[in-house]
Amino acid sequence: MRPTKRDALVLVGGALLGGALTLFVPMAMSHEAPAPAEAKPDPDAPDEHRDEHEHEALPTRVRLSDGVLAAAGVRVAPVGREALAATLGLQGEIAADPDRVASISSLVAGRLERVDLREGGTVRKGDLVALVRIPEIGKLRGELAATSGRARAARQKAVRVAALFAKGLAAEQEALDAASEADALETGAGALAAELRALDASGSEPFLPLRSPLSGVVLARDAVVGAPVTAEQTLATIADLGEVWFLARVFERDLGRLAPGAAAEVALNAYPDERFDGTVEYLSRQVDPAARTVVARIRLTNRGDMLRLGLFGTARVGTGEGAARTLVVPRSALTEIAGKPVVFVRQPDGDFELHEIVVGGAALGKVSVLNGLDEGEQVVVDGVFALKSAVLKSTFAEEE
Repeated sequence: MRPTKRDALVLVGGALLGGALTLFVPMAMSHEAPAPAEAKPDPDAPDEHRDEHEHEALPTRVRLSDGVLAAAGVRVAPVGREALAATLGLQGEIAADPDRVASISSLVAGRLERVDLREGGTVRKGDLVALVRIPEIGKLRGELAATSGRARAARQKAVRVAALFAKGLAAEQEALDAASEADALETGAGALAAELRALDASGSEPFLPLRSPLSGVVLARDAVVGAPVTAEQTLATIADLGEVWFLARVFERDLGRLAPGAAAEVALNAYPDERFDGTVEYLSRQVDPAARTVVARIRLTNRGDMLRLGLFGTARVGTGEGAARTLVVPRSALTEIAGKPVVFVRQPDGDFELHEIVVGGAALGKVSVLNGLDEGEQVVVDGVFALKSAVLKSTFAEEE
């Protein structure tokens, strides 16, 4: 069975590999059984494939220049023996961290004058996202101006009465009343000014600006220019999805096998070939009475902005229970060529040799190898794609 175009969908560019690639001994990669003895071709029958030449087998070795290896980030590590930790599979889904979610709303009732939000768009902390026309802001400014004027007049009167009292020309009570009235008016003016500052309405227009309290993505918007709004209405929801939670369900019979801090590896239905590493951050204190499960919260970094709220998947969580020691390689070292699991082994002369392996169990980013490798061999753990592309390059050109 020859490699198909799907095996070579994406290759290292010609500019990367051109002049820096050497291929070596062909390797038979066919799974096909030999034809039975009685199934001999009829020499007199027409053969529509008679003129075609036999396709070349895949090479077993490849060599790339140092510059290409560096550009591709190729890295090797020795094969060692390790006891893969036992894991527990937990179903769950992606959810937002509540501490990274914010709602946009108006402090007081008004009418939307402007909206700078789009669902799915991004905003930064402090960005102006909406303007609300608040008629009461004008009233507050008028009250503040009037109260401030009365407070200044009252304070001047209190100063005069205090001077008269000092000369014995005014009663003590009159001086106390004048000072008290000035204090009250100044306090009132201060309260009105604080209310306007809380509304962020320091300008001359009767508008309340609404700003984003965090940087993130607009998850939802319920805001239309010209529509009336109330203090209870949520105009938009913004979330920082740089980190998210995977909320996994743990059956109560397995609860004793888990603990906060345990390493986890999440595979989502949407990305079956991707793995997202995290740790168990929290185990709920309450059991769901219907499902008899507890929620395990696993924090994940949103690599490549791939994680979307609501995606389902499975988390493999380490339980700390040991297993038999076996040869182990990182999952990143493994790839497939012609439908077979293979790894690349660096040889002392700098060549990379293709090894077909037999894979055993897997746990938390590592895979056990039952056959095809020896302990201490230098296996490529990063940059495997570049070497695979080099191997498939010749057959890809042939199929075209």
